Amino acid sequence: MEAITSFKDLPFFFSVFVFVYLLGYLYVFRRWSPASRPLASSCLISLLHGVSAVFLAARALLSDPNRGFSSPNTQSQNSVLDFSSAYFLADLLHLAVFPSPAGGDGLFAAHHAAVLFVFLTCRYLVAHGACALLALLIVAEATSACQNSWTLADARGPDAPLAVSLHRFVTVPFYASYSVCRCVLAPMLIVKMTWFYVSGGADDVIPRWVWVSWTVVIVVAVSVSVLWIRNLWVLFFKEKRNSKIAKKIQ
Repeated sequence: MEAITSFKDLPFFFSVFVFVYLLGYLYVFRRWSPASRPLASSCLISLLHGVSAVFLAARALLSDPNRGFSSPNTQSQNSVLDFSSAYFLADLLHLAVFPSPAGGDGLFAAHHAAVLFVFLTCRYLVAHGACALLALLIVAEATSACQNSWTLADARGPDAPLAVSLHRFVTVPFYASYSVCRCVLAPMLIVKMTWFYVSGGADDVIPRWVWVSWTVVIVVAVSVSVLWIRNLWVLFFKEKRNSKIAKKIQ
């Protein structure tokens, strides 16, 4: 059964994410500190989006017998694009209303805006190429559960023993799975997709400037992700080394 894919889908999904965000902020995380509640609520909608997007995108791809990098979007694929676009719009609203005291919101906002450009042009401008983007979406969101658990545990702070234990438990699985997805699988997909477009496989349905802009956005996003996880690994091993030195001194 195909999903409803009119323009009404986008505002509907957006309202769902805003509702879940407010539910987290006003109820689920109401006892958290004022500084951590917005981040926790953002993680909540990120978790909803990530887990759902993997399932919905996989279902939309598997149900399309003609899937390819330049194939026309199906109704279910368009619905997933609207679903993800609604999430990024909702999280952009979060970034505007609750700027992080630590800074760095500009990078996240630029990422969200760029991804929105890719999804919306695919959905409403060219109506082709969703298969390539949804495959990348699956790879990107496959680690959502681990990543958001890790972020929530860190946001809860050291005063909560359960959060500290959870953060310690998920750190290595999160780092490892994220590294595989962003440093191995995503680049493989990007190379395959880019080669197809450069070879002219989509020139009759996707204008060159569109797929070039998609490629630039995706390459930059993955590169930033690779740099981010690299820095986390460096910090992780540095802390391990310092911990071993401290134990020897004691």
